[in-house]
Amino acid sequence: MTASTQSDEGVSTPPPAWTRRPANLAAAVTAELVERIVRGVHPSGSPLPPEPVLCETFSVSRTVVREAVKILQEKGLVQVRQGAGTMVTPPAMWNMLDELILGATIAGDESLAVLDDLVVTRRLLESDMANVAARLADDAVIDQLRILVDQMDELVDDQAAYHQHDRAFHDTVMQASGNRISRAVVRALESQVVNTARYMGRTERALCVASNAGHRRVYERIAAHDPDGAAEAMFTHITEAWVVRRSGPGDPTRLRR
Repeated sequence: MTASTQSDEGVSTPPPAWTRRPANLAAAVTAELVERIVRGVHPSGSPLPPEPVLCETFSVSRTVVREAVKILQEKGLVQVRQGAGTMVTPPAMWNMLDELILGATIAGDESLAVLDDLVVTRRLLESDMANVAARLADDAVIDQLRILVDQMDELVDDQAAYHQHDRAFHDTVMQASGNRISRAVVRALESQVVNTARYMGRTERALCVASNAGHRRVYERIAAHDPDGAAEAMFTHITEAWVVRRSGPGDPTRLRR
């Protein structure tokens, strides 16, 4: 939204609802309201503006507003209460796996606490999947992990290609575990942050070299069919990689245990 403008007569006029009117109005209104709720423009426990105000704000019909509010309910962001209107719910009720909510939360999180929580969740799930993969992996999986690790050794100067292979390595381990739910959660979380500078952090050559040493330890433990060793290697790899990525020079911040 842009600031209000003045007409030739000096009368202030409201800004247009959209710079370019979106094709899917309900989705656009939903996305804007999600961002406003997460940023605290509409705080938890407060009512959303009534329908007529939202219609005027976004220059849309009541049907569009009602559809947007229904979507917000499905995401856990609001509750419609008889006689009280549409109330914003506490963050504990929000669906943090929802891409709009997670994206808006990460964007507004200066402390990186949300990314810390994301990494802790990923670390727990991937460590367990590495444990299972070490018990179930066949020769084809082990060969694929070895090939990826060897290729990453050659790609430490090509960050884009390195990170593509990095993701393939982790996905191979997850698929080998057979745990489709945990894999889906990790992939959903990472899809929101994998291309953001705040998550990728520092990515220079030396860090790629150190990161791939962690991959190789995971591969070796899976190849040895050592479940506990594979889980520990994955836990350590994810922890150390994130601590380095999130910390600038002289920054003592460390990932919570």
